[in-house]
Amino acid sequence: MTRTIGVLLASSALTLGIYAQQMPQDYDQVMKTLGKQGDFKDNVLKINIPRNDLKVSIDGISTPTPFGFGGWLAMTKGDAGMDVMMGDLVLLEDEVNPVLSALLDNGLEVTAVHNHFFFENPRIFYMHVNGHGKAIDLAKMAKPAVDLIGHVSPRHQSAPESGNTTINPGTLDTAKLANIVGHEGEQSGSVYKITVGRDDLKLKEMGAPINSRMGLNTWAAFYGSNANAQVAGDVAMLGQEVTPVLKALRSNGLNVVAIHHHMIGTQPAIYFLHYWGTGPADKLATGFKAALNELGKTSPHTAGAHSSAR
Repeated sequence: MTRTIGVLLASSALTLGIYAQQMPQDYDQVMKTLGKQGDFKDNVLKINIPRNDLKVSIDGISTPTPFGFGGWLAMTKGDAGMDVMMGDLVLLEDEVNPVLSALLDNGLEVTAVHNHFFFENPRIFYMHVNGHGKAIDLAKMAKPAVDLIGHVSPRHQSAPESGNTTINPGTLDTAKLANIVGHEGEQSGSVYKITVGRDDLKLKEMGAPINSRMGLNTWAAFYGSNANAQVAGDVAMLGQEVTPVLKALRSNGLNVVAIHHHMIGTQPAIYFLHYWGTGPADKLATGFKAALNELGKTSPHTAGAHSSAR
């Protein structure tokens, strides 16, 4: 029995030794740079970024971190000595936009922002990350964002759940807003909304054109006064437009709320980005215009009809 156990232990040690040798040397440096632990399996280094600092409940049920609050970054070797990095970061609301900006500012891409749960406390959002390059360079690019997780001031934690006394309906200079954006809008009560179609994208479903009225549009809704307003909206984008639009919005102080799909199977694929911000109305309009300026710069190579069996 003792001999059997000894053989098993020796075998396990040999297996672990071979297993450890299989991990590329630069991946050890990646973990050291990020200050995180990970493991190497199936030619993938997976780095764990769990939110052990959070006590999360879902609909009143206390829920442990492994249930769905374990963020991660993963790397694997691609062509020409380059690595591909993907990841899913688990963030509080106040962390979303600082982390997003840190990723963008350091050359990484954000490919989705969304929720996984309803009725969770605190509210949790998930940010998907993508990058290509040398492994150590990717680690250095990701580190500023990773270091922010759990260290962003919770500015909105004590905000009232309803009502906002700082922004009240007032007189908006809609002509000025339209002039900044370059498109006229429509008044609906105290809200002024500018909608811009993507007429450059010729989408069809079952032969029917999918136009602005069908949801293929970019818009901004303004509420408040010239001096103190809020804006909310949606941007319809091609894949290559996502990162420039994100940068345009963040550089103008607008908050990104979600990046996701509204349509399935379209050619080309369309991505939608929801944003929100507060400030002087003309500044908000300038931010929206900056995002608009990133749309339609290049013609999609795969635009065409989409046939659906639904």
